[in-house]
Amino acid sequence: MALGLAVFSGWCAYRWLPAAVPAALFVVSAGGVLWLGLRPAIEVTEESLRTGKRTIAWREVRRVDQTGWISPMVVDLTLSDQTRLRLIYPGETEESNRLLRIIQQRSTAALINGVPYRQIFGEAPQAAPAAKLSSPRYRLLTEDDEAEVERLYHKLRSAGRLDPEK
Repeated sequence: MALGLAVFSGWCAYRWLPAAVPAALFVVSAGGVLWLGLRPAIEVTEESLRTGKRTIAWREVRRVDQTGWISPMVVDLTLSDQTRLRLIYPGETEESNRLLRIIQQRSTAALINGVPYRQIFGEAPQAAPAAKLSSPRYRLLTEDDEAEVERLYHKLRSAGRLDPEK
């Protein structure tokens, strides 16, 4: 969308020079959105965190530092070999908070924003049998729309027909 608006603003700037300012801003915003969209996927397992081709075992994470950014989520990880890794997750706020919470809970040997893991979560959990993470459930309808669909379904069901007559 931003790229299309940039082209339109550029066309307008051909006749009216001040339109070049929004054209440049649209190009910058289109580039930023494209960059966020092309970020590698972040995959969380019981044993590790995988981002792109890099796999990081939870025991290697020594520090998890939040930045002020929630959406997109930006988190700095410091690993056992003192390398720093910046994770950027351009998801929704709720999913960003969930991912941050999982990263903090699984990094049992890490300082969480400068505070030891034990002070925040208690003792580190012992190795438990592998459990699968449930996939996120995305809301397609608002709660009001969902209630309306449910009401219409029950009304059709009580009428005795769910399919329209042919």
